[in-house]
Amino acid sequence: MNSAGIYSTGNITVTNGAFVSYEAEVAVIDGGNSITLTDTSLTSNKAGKWGVMIYQSMSGDAQGTKGTFTMTGGSLAYTAPDGPLFYVNNSTAIISLKGVNLTAASGILIKAAAGDWGNSGSNGGTVVQTADGQTLTGDLVTDAISSITTTLQNSSSLTGAINADNTAKAIILTLDASSTWTVTADSYMTCLTDTGGISGSTIANIIGNSHTVYYDKSACPALEGQTYTLEGGGTLKPGN
Repeated sequence: MNSAGIYSTGNITVTNGAFVSYEAEVAVIDGGNSITLTDTSLTSNKAGKWGVMIYQSMSGDAQGTKGTFTMTGGSLAYTAPDGPLFYVNNSTAIISLKGVNLTAASGILIKAAAGDWGNSGSNGGTVVQTADGQTLTGDLVTDAISSITTTLQNSSSLTGAINADNTAKAIILTLDASSTWTVTADSYMTCLTDTGGISGSTIANIIGNSHTVYYDKSACPALEGQTYTLEGGGTLKPGN
């Protein structure tokens, strides 16, 4: 009852599967291992947990610190109100999503942060996430020793806030011209790459909803320290 639907200490591939976890995460990657899913459904609903956890447990069961989660089609849902869909701790997570039906009831899509595993002060999470033809809904959350790099491509969309508490070590967002970000709260990024969406001092594929998005001008020289007007109101401007 307390086990994940899929717990990877190796390389696991599933096609047309269905997994439900009532007392744990529905999928876990420990160490430098992988889960690859096609047209598979995953659901977990245990409060105080996460939908998918990618970590290094330090138990000796798995070596390496880079876990890879790849999902095409199907569905992934975490229905409890208090945890992220993806949680990354003491590890680097490579997350690739294409055409997956995602549900994050808490409103948190990804959380990269220190936790119960690893050595305090160096056990944050590093996320490299790619969305390909993918709808993403939820916030990106990190702590001071963690980072998230997100790429939206091929008509992908993100609706949510990015680092709203301004706590991240680093947050980088890349958009292609066909992809969009709809901002739901003031957000803080290290850098934005959006060569197809920026024209002069306006950005067409970030829908600001009157919010302000801040970037680090010293870490993002391509934006030239300028302030940009977002579609639907709001601005992108240099900040702390």
